[in-house]
Amino acid sequence: MDLRYSPEQEAFASEVRAFTRAQLDPAVAKKGLEGARLNREDYLGWHRSLHKRGWAGVGWPASFGGTGWDSTHQHIFDEVTADEGAPILIPFGLRMVAPVIMNFGNAEQQHYYLPKILSGEHWWCQGYSEPGSGSDLASLKMKAERFTDASGKHYIVNGQKTWTTLGQHADWIFCLVRTSSEGRQQEGISFLLIDMKTPGITVRPIIMLDQEHEVNEVWFDNVKVPVANLVGQENKGWTYAKFLLSHERNGIAGVGRCKRIVKRLRHVAKHSMSNGKPLIEDARFRDKIAQAEIDLRALELTLLRVLEAEREKHAPGPEASLLKIKGSEIQQNLTELTMMAAGPAALPYVREGDDGAPDAPWLSDEAYRYASGHYFNFRKTTIYGGSNEIQRNIVTQLVLGL
Repeated sequence: MDLRYSPEQEAFASEVRAFTRAQLDPAVAKKGLEGARLNREDYLGWHRSLHKRGWAGVGWPASFGGTGWDSTHQHIFDEVTADEGAPILIPFGLRMVAPVIMNFGNAEQQHYYLPKILSGEHWWCQGYSEPGSGSDLASLKMKAERFTDASGKHYIVNGQKTWTTLGQHADWIFCLVRTSSEGRQQEGISFLLIDMKTPGITVRPIIMLDQEHEVNEVWFDNVKVPVANLVGQENKGWTYAKFLLSHERNGIAGVGRCKRIVKRLRHVAKHSMSNGKPLIEDARFRDKIAQAEIDLRALELTLLRVLEAEREKHAPGPEASLLKIKGSEIQQNLTELTMMAAGPAALPYVREGDDGAPDAPWLSDEAYRYASGHYFNFRKTTIYGGSNEIQRNIVTQLVLGL
């Protein structure tokens, strides 16, 4: 693999950077660079700008309205926009359910849902985990029972989903539901698309350790869902679920976001004092930063190889589990190093610091203000998307063949 960008790729990076600086709201860019929480309009405003330019469908084939970019151009786009502080494109629609609909949905579903995902009209969330079904997802219990009345064929859905990221903003949710209890657990699962405005759906917030409302529990009480919203075949949802998770694990690597965190870490280490000198001059701490950057570079190259293989095979392979494992560990390490570099200045939570000590000197620097929140929030990365323990089993069996 030639690690140097070609002149054309360098020109593309410059084009993306110029567009981002011209179109991204400076207030949103400031939030992104500092690590502040983004709201719904922050995400959607950027999405609309990209859609107008024809760049919302990163990784989508041109036949469905996507960019048709190769793996390197996708990587350049993600890296440059992250470096400029742009929000991530909400992955649940664009990079998770959309590939499932493209590959397993019928023509009517593709015609209806994909344009609305691409434009940002529909914000999607993910209904996989349940209180007793996380890494052991096949044990899920939320039921969908067929029911026929005068209005047509429907499923009646009852149960609960949890850890639903940004579900408070969502218009639609894609869910794994149990449509049969016969045979192996995986054989009775189906993949349903559900309008969040349907009567019987209740969204309740879960407040995280960083004191933010990012995830939710979603309750379904006799929710009526048309059978037309079933993707693929009934009881074959486990196949579609695994396909989707492989796409999710590619995104969890978060190389562009990690590079942005490295810059923030270096900033904090430069301005934090240790034994009378900036912490960045401490050889032992500088070694930790260097090792983190080496790991990140290795992850980046692995991501490029996986993306290229995905382009040739049209679907991610089990190698995506490697990205999930290492990417999540690097994110945790970087936020921990930032917390260490900030020292006592990282102790207040964001809201506690704002409310209780508005004149504290560290609160004038946003990199310090959010250090502890990021540290606590990123404890989740080795759990979601399939815990790292599960990913190691996948690598052992399907990559190493042991």
